[in-house]
Amino acid sequence: MSFIDKLKNKTQKAMGHGKEEAGRQSGDRSMEAEGRKDQAAGGTKQVGEKAKDAAQEARNTFGTGS
Repeated sequence: MSFIDKLKNKTQKAMGHGKEEAGRQSGDRSMEAEGRKDQAAGGTKQVGEKAKDAAQEARNTFGTGS
């Protein structure tokens, strides 16, 4: 996972948390839900990137078979 991808995913989660809190404070349920959605999307992307990192590490450790 590139550093930029990690940063983007963490930023998306943080912004989602901010939206959720702003929605909660203002009583805007739509904004609150959008914040939760952004947090979930950022988290899902992080999981996918971590899986790619693990696969790359396994290839580096055990070789590609070539």
